[in-house]
Amino acid sequence: MSEIPEGLFYTKEHEWLKLEGDTVTIGITDHAQEMLTDIVYIELPAEGDVMEDMGEFAVVESVKSASPIFAPLAGTIVAVNMELEDAPELMNTSPYEGGWIVKMTLDNPERASSLMDAAGYKAEIGE
Repeated sequence: MSEIPEGLFYTKEHEWLKLEGDTVTIGITDHAQEMLTDIVYIELPAEGDVMEDMGEFAVVESVKSASPIFAPLAGTIVAVNMELEDAPELMNTSPYEGGWIVKMTLDNPERASSLMDAAGYKAEIGE
């Protein structure tokens, strides 16, 4: 079974969000990294990039496939986890800690409540 921490928001596209004020940290879920298997590369965005709802901001490549990563909510990227350039496998070994991808300042942080909680995501992936 996948690790699905409480207190985060989740999307159907398998991203997790940790909301702190009007800023969110975004990464891929444990379930997503299990489906991708060994992650070997990530194409990262730049700080300052402005994202629309469901805008693609990164591409993760694994030994199986390449998968886009989406910003579930509109906002501006304020930090990028540059450690992933040299160690993309952090998304496999630590998806909720060292494997975060970006931090964004949201245009409308209250919209995060429209995303799934841990129980909703568990139901979504059938766990």
